[in-house]
Amino acid sequence: MGIETEREPKQQSAKALLALRDLVLAGEIEPGERLSEVALAQRLNVSRTPLRSALQRLEQEGLVAQIPSGGYAVRSFSKQEVVDAIELRGVMEGTAARLAAERGARPTEMRALEEAVRQLDLVMQANAHEIDFERYEMLNGAFHRQLWSLCGSELLSREIERITSLPFASPNAFVNTQADVPAFHRTLIIAQGQHKAIVSAIALREGTRAEAVAREHARLARQNLDFVLEEQPDLRRKVMALALMSS
Repeated sequence: MGIETEREPKQQSAKALLALRDLVLAGEIEPGERLSEVALAQRLNVSRTPLRSALQRLEQEGLVAQIPSGGYAVRSFSKQEVVDAIELRGVMEGTAARLAAERGARPTEMRALEEAVRQLDLVMQANAHEIDFERYEMLNGAFHRQLWSLCGSELLSREIERITSLPFASPNAFVNTQADVPAFHRTLIIAQGQHKAIVSAIALREGTRAEAVAREHARLARQNLDFVLEEQPDLRRKVMALALMSS
């Protein structure tokens, strides 16, 4: 009974966090809008204690901000801030790749990274309109998380996790737009080639090369951002958190 009682608040907090994050990222709450705890608690069917915890977590993630009058409001992001977040991820992932190469990675960790690439290859063998994007997202996320941990720096891994908690800076930020746009398939092919090049550079202890490729890899997200905003504005609603981007 005691275990269940302890577990329930954690489940409520997790429920509140996931539900509130979805509302914010989907643009169902306007940027700048004050978040009413009472209304949100009723809407999400949770008590105010886990809701407050969820709001604090979203503040840490950078999706909401405290306001002078008290409480929180949904943040808005300029295009430059989105670009800067993507660039910062590239800088930090590049550093992680370089350190992994220079310090040397354990064989078990390298095998895990190589296996993620091999599984991604299998996904990419499908025709452009038949790619399992859900599986691609899972494997791509796994590849990047393994890369972050490969450098052996908990500090760096934690900072990369923090910046990628902004969904438009995530390695998977633009993956769910690709199913409807054949032109994006070329981006996935380039990305997979870069995955392989990063693994090769780390294995060969080529730190400079590993860093350069990892940074270039992140810039694909910048290219996709420009494509969505300038060429395919209808896709903007499909990219998590671009609803928060100011015009």
